Amino acid sequence: VNGRTLGDYFPRPAHVSAIQQPFTITDTLGRYDVKAKVEGGGLTGQAGALRLAVARALVKLDESHRRKLRDLQLLTRDARAVERKKPGRPKARKKFQFSKR
Repeated sequence: VNGRTLGDYFPRPAHVSAIQQPFTITDTLGRYDVKAKVEGGGLTGQAGALRLAVARALVKLDESHRRKLRDLQLLTRDARAVERKKPGRPKARKKFQFSKR
């Protein structure tokens, strides 16, 4: 990942296991070498993006993996996004401090 090994780039084991999840489900762990470039977001977001990319690549290589990966929602993009800031408020949902007197 970005010219480094998976364990060096992602220090938390949860990130590494999340990225390896598509491989373990399809019994292809250790069968492929993956070179990936990720940017933007945090480490958790990058790990999630890499997991989706790996799952999609496995489906392109072998269409029979699609059902297994889709059943565990590994082919679904996380659609959450930052809510926009509203006018008259300091943030998206936060209100300015209210004073009775």
